Amino acid sequence: MRAIQFHQFGSPDELFIGEFPTPEPSEYQIRIRVKATALNRADLLQREGRYPPPAGESPILGLEIAGEVEKLGSKVQKWKIGDRVCGLLASGGYAEYAVIHEDMAMPIPNNLDFVAAAAIPEAFLTAFQALVWIAKLQAGESILIHAGASGVGTAALQLARLIGAKAYVTASAEKHAICKSLGAEHCIDYKTEDFAQRIQILTEGRGVDVVLDFLGASYLEGNLQALGMDGRMALLAVMGGAQATGINLGMVLMKRLKIQGSTLRARTLDYKTALTHAFVEMAWAHFASGQLFPVVDCVFPWDNVAEAHLYMEANRNQGKIVLSLQPLIYSGKPSG
Repeated sequence: MRAIQFHQFGSPDELFIGEFPTPEPSEYQIRIRVKATALNRADLLQREGRYPPPAGESPILGLEIAGEVEKLGSKVQKWKIGDRVCGLLASGGYAEYAVIHEDMAMPIPNNLDFVAAAAIPEAFLTAFQALVWIAKLQAGESILIHAGASGVGTAALQLARLIGAKAYVTASAEKHAICKSLGAEHCIDYKTEDFAQRIQILTEGRGVDVVLDFLGASYLEGNLQALGMDGRMALLAVMGGAQATGINLGMVLMKRLKIQGSTLRARTLDYKTALTHAFVEMAWAHFASGQLFPVVDCVFPWDNVAEAHLYMEANRNQGKIVLSLQPLIYSGKPSG
């Protein structure tokens, strides 16, 4: 098969499409003929040599796929050849074929094409894990979502709305419109405003119940200030640094705060299948009805993968960036 690979760790220029052994499904796996995959920050980090795949997983980039079932493992019972599925991978998505455990695959709703379906797994499963399993967000509560226009941010906004929570977001000013369209109560321009101060004003000093953060050290003090009594923070990345100094931990004590970090890629198969099943049970009917939907910023032909990586590195996207392995009628936003 053909797959996107890289000559050595480094810039997007190292990426190329070349021959790679086609994976064979184990007894409980299905092999997917990939029609589309989507970019994630983890792909950029892996390309740079800073986020290797879990032991035993494919060295190929790509954490999510959409396509058709092409081959069944000997004990697979849930799928048949030709079924349209999408799913979360530990790696291997940037390829013509990928294998996935049958319990990790999700049926693509009839109203979604492969491009849209490829934008669901990582963003929505990550957001679902953070909001429902970690933070236990409830109806009537409030949440501050950082990077509100990112893939996970746009998914989290929709899930918060579905739960019945009030959502505040941080995003650059040009991305506020999409956040509001997805249900954000207020948008805070992180470039010109102090988000912690704005949250105190917007909530009349109560603070928010939940914070969803990807920045880490650079936002920690502000997050502690923004949280109200018994607040919870889900930390999913440390894009703003992993080492925090000069933080007043007295706020954690006085407000009875809970801070939990989590990654999804290295979780056990049992955990990820349980998460997938819980997510499908809660949300899948809402995708079919259109109440939930993946936000796709742009679509690149997969042989333009270097351009797609540069686009993400420039932080230009509002929603997901998708790579299509099929001929495109359109290719999304211009990348110039």
